[in-house]
Amino acid sequence: MTKQTRRKFTPEFKAKVALEAAKDQLTLAQLSQKFEVNAVTISKWKSEFLANLSATFSNVKETENSEPEVPVEKLYAQIGKLKVELDFLKKSAKKLGIPESEWKPSN
Repeated sequence: MTKQTRRKFTPEFKAKVALEAAKDQLTLAQLSQKFEVNAVTISKWKSEFLANLSATFSNVKETENSEPEVPVEKLYAQIGKLKVELDFLKKSAKKLGIPESEWKPSN
């Protein structure tokens, strides 16, 4: 007699089965046969799926209201520094007689 190992299902597969169960187009028995998963397991996945639906939308709001990783003031300071560097390089290139076509980026 061989020992059976438990099957592990990917989150994608669980979501697919739970979504099918939530549609209520097929019975649990039909879904169980279609996906070869126990009806109790499908029922559990469906409950978890429905319970976590509201979390999907609440996470979006938390992300929108969260502070940016880099403070805006620091970004503006970086922009200012880069502008000063660019102006210096432009003036230096003119003094050295380097034509604008060689150092100006083409779009």
